[in-house]
Parts: sequence; C-alpha cells; structure tokens
Amino acid sequence: MTRNRSGQSPLANTCSTPLRFGLTIALVAVSLTAAATASQAFTADQQRLCTGDAFRLCGSEIPNIDRITTCMRQNRSSLSQDCKSVFDK
Repeated sequence: MTRNRSGQSPLANTCSTPLRFGLTIALVAVSLTAAATASQAFTADQQRLCTGDAFRLCGSEIPNIDRITTCMRQNRSSLSQDCKSVFDK
C-alpha cells in the first residue's frame, strides 16, 4: 500500500471530524444501552440524558462498555441531576 507524505495510509484520513464525533456519540449510546441489565433497557431519552456526562466524565473509557459503566457509577456524585435519575431507577 502506498503512503502519503506524512507516512500514513491514504485511508487514514477518510473519516472527517464530524463523522468521527457522530460515530463516537453513537458508540456511547450503544455502550449505555448494552451496560443496562437484562431487566432494565435504557430508552432513547435516558441515553440522551446521560450522553453528555459519559463524554465529560468517562470519555477516556470509550469504547469499553464495562469501564464506562464503572466510571459512571464511580462518578455518580458528579452526574447531572437528569442522569442521576436514570441510574436511580
């Protein structure tokens, strides 16, 4: 495979920043959903309430679902009121 001047594959820059951001948001939403127990599936509204907190508090843990969940629980006192209400249920 050929490389560009920076030594990267030409495919390395095919995802734009907005696309990467959108994919990251989708990954967080999927992560929050997958982290729910079998008896509690997060609704789209609940995901919306916690996505900002997940990025703010646990962004470094993305995409590891278990680590995001652990991080959110460890940072419960820093969660927004709306997101706390999701975890209280």
